[in-house]
Amino acid sequence: MRRWSVEKAQAWGERQPWFFGANFCPSTAINQLEMWQKETFDPETIERELGLAQGIGMNIMRVYLHDLLWEHDRDGFIERIEQYLAIADAKGIRTMFVIFDDCWKGDFALGPQPEPEPYTHNSGWIQSPGHPVVEDPTQWPRLERYVKELLNHFKEDQRIAVWDLYNEPGNGVDGVANLGTQRAGKSIPLVRETFAWARSIVGMTQPLTVGFWCPQEDMNECVLELSDIISFHGYDQIDKALSGDGTLADKVARACEQGRPAICTEYLARAVGSTFEKSGRYLKDHGVGAINWGLVSGKSQTIYPWGWTREQGEPELCFHDVFKKDGSLLHPEELEILRELGEVI
Repeated sequence: MRRWSVEKAQAWGERQPWFFGANFCPSTAINQLEMWQKETFDPETIERELGLAQGIGMNIMRVYLHDLLWEHDRDGFIERIEQYLAIADAKGIRTMFVIFDDCWKGDFALGPQPEPEPYTHNSGWIQSPGHPVVEDPTQWPRLERYVKELLNHFKEDQRIAVWDLYNEPGNGVDGVANLGTQRAGKSIPLVRETFAWARSIVGMTQPLTVGFWCPQEDMNECVLELSDIISFHGYDQIDKALSGDGTLADKVARACEQGRPAICTEYLARAVGSTFEKSGRYLKDHGVGAINWGLVSGKSQTIYPWGWTREQGEPELCFHDVFKKDGSLLHPEELEILRELGEVI
């Protein structure tokens, strides 16, 4: 099957609210494995923290899965996904699940996860399935099973808004895009195969997407070609780019010119000028969904900027995230704009 037509994508978009939400991992989990493994799955924290999101009008969470969980405990993983979806749905929150991810640590295993490294941004986040598997098609049959079985089980579940098949394909260890070694190009074959596996599911009701995010135009063109709706990452300022892939305004323009609904699936980096006040409002004004990185500050430690060190102490501005564990805002001055974006009266 081919991607959705522009008309079908637009019709889907007309039935949706303006999406406002966060990338969610409970504060008690350092990564995807700790969030979902039976021993550390924490529905009480999930319930409490999604309640905070509901309180400011958020209506979507972007949530990462992991292929090892499917291999190890398929039925248990499904039960925990169902439990999570029930909690989110009761709070009026839908979910965008992320299946694969090229970003951060390539050394990972099931079982107890590492403790956070002090003052280090996302010190325990992990790839799925990991670069060696991405580049070895002989290992893809198990990935195909995972994608097809997962999507077939949830293909008509309206609690799931979108499937984000692959986060930042082509990214590298510690969140650094190894563009000099053409890491991006090495992920294109698996991106294409993953779309093909997903398209083979009969009766899929949710759109598929992979976000454009980097200066590698071969990757950007690939995901724009294959996605039903458009997604992208935009940590840039409206009129100032972090790297060679354009400003936030450039990215919004590129997304909107595709003629399909668009969602910015990562933004908010206060220290470099990506804020709710500026970026969040700009996205809403242009009808582009806005999903910032991080909800509650916790073991991921994404309040610290990329590359932060112990010697720098506590940052004046928290880089990502919205709330402290006690439910108060990290930056109380943001309450007005958060309520505006979430349309909380």
